[in-house]
Amino acid sequence: MPQTACSGTMFTTPSGFSPHLACAEPGEEEAPQEGPGPGPGACLADGPPITSASLDTLIQNLVPTADYYPEKAYVFTFLLSARLFIPPPELLARVCELCIKQQQLDQSPLDTAKVRKFGPKILQLLTEWTETFPSDFRDEKMVGHLKDIIHRIAPCDEAYWKTLNQVLQKLSQRLSLMSQGEESIVKVSLNASSDKLVAFKTKPPPIQKDILSICNDPYTLAQQLTHVELEHLSRIGPEEFVQAFVQKDPLDGTQPCFSDQKKKTSNLEAYVRWFNRLCYLVATEICMPAKKKQRAQVIEFFIDVARECFNIGNFNSLMAIISGMNMSPVSRLKKTWSKAKTAKFFILEHQMDPTGNFYNYRTALRGAAHRSQTANSNRERVGLSNTLTDFLQKPAGCSSVFTIYFAFLPIFSPQIVIPFFSLLIKDIYFLNEGCANRLPNGHVNFEKFVELARQVGEFMTWKQVECPFEEDRAILHYLHTAPIFSEDGLYLASYESESPENQVEKDRWKALRSNVLAKT
Repeated sequence: MPQTACSGTMFTTPSGFSPHLACAEPGEEEAPQEGPGPGPGACLADGPPITSASLDTLIQNLVPTADYYPEKAYVFTFLLSARLFIPPPELLARVCELCIKQQQLDQSPLDTAKVRKFGPKILQLLTEWTETFPSDFRDEKMVGHLKDIIHRIAPCDEAYWKTLNQVLQKLSQRLSLMSQGEESIVKVSLNASSDKLVAFKTKPPPIQKDILSICNDPYTLAQQLTHVELEHLSRIGPEEFVQAFVQKDPLDGTQPCFSDQKKKTSNLEAYVRWFNRLCYLVATEICMPAKKKQRAQVIEFFIDVARECFNIGNFNSLMAIISGMNMSPVSRLKKTWSKAKTAKFFILEHQMDPTGNFYNYRTALRGAAHRSQTANSNRERVGLSNTLTDFLQKPAGCSSVFTIYFAFLPIFSPQIVIPFFSLLIKDIYFLNEGCANRLPNGHVNFEKFVELARQVGEFMTWKQVECPFEEDRAILHYLHTAPIFSEDGLYLASYESESPENQVEKDRWKALRSNVLAKT
């Protein structure tokens, strides 16, 4: 069914959730350290991983020196999570202050040899920051701090000026692309549906175009759906996963960093809206045709599209299609379903079964992620995909087919991995709700944010894949703009297709018909 971005009512245990994350013993943590580099118990290269620390210590561990640079995983984890405790401009200001103090960058003359050892490391940190979290630098204060620290070290090596210009140029390009992406987001609202189209069901020739008139090849439509999915994914920054759940921590004496502005989650929310739109589009396309044979044909078409989405690794579109076909206005069309070949649908539906916290899906996703990392050639991926297609084309009723299919499911996966996004959001929601941001001693519960960074980092890897399929503008336009029914419109179209079976349905049909016709 259609999803919401932050609902926490469906599942009890997210994937990878560790109940002990919020239960670290305060007495076991290290004392804050003022010097450069990691303190005791916070070794970032060869020592044990950090489980918790004071915010000051974590900031200190982020600051590079002439002889120290934090691991990339630490940089990503801390920059991702620190915004819950300190705004990015303030964090960068603190980092710059520590660099100036430790490297004596406010002294004249500068120690050229020392600065040349330190310079590449601070440039690396700033580069990683601008590349991974470019939206932070929409704030002019961030750019000001970046320029200031590089201006301080530039007299020791002219190459630093060149690096500054390169960083700023690439940053400008990223921010420009982000702005263009935000402006081009197609704003689709379920309230902007077209229930009046129900009135056209019995009027030939049909006025409303349908999906089969735009695209009658399931593989082509699955490719275009993958284009839409990857386009949405490319716009979502890692920080949106944190900002989606910003709240006041009772153990945190500071004010929330985003209390003075709307949470910056527009891309994430747009992606959830796209999922909902696809659900309703599928249901609309099935309920719209006046003839039972045509409706059955549309059902079979979307089953094949769902299968191709699975073959590609597009689990989000797969789940949206299944959800749309399982909506009550569609599922009640018993006569229509009896005319459709549904064996493949039940296999795919079982694959996305929520039982066991989506165990089957999570198994397939792990396999897809593994295969995307290890597949050596397109030939290998295509061969596996074709094998899956062969399995799905077997006749129904053969238990061995199901056994073999599910036994080998994890290996059937292409390079593209598009997760069921609403479930990913729920996993992160439960991680956030189940673990405190700070421990009773005031330390940051860093182990929680390591797990958060693992989940978000995996997503970041998946979203960087370029879509290998050629765009079809006509299909993409239809997916974004085709009118869809609201829930009431779907029920009315469903009742118009197959008459109500009981008095409750009859009463609802009359009420809906009266309301819609009055509007048109």
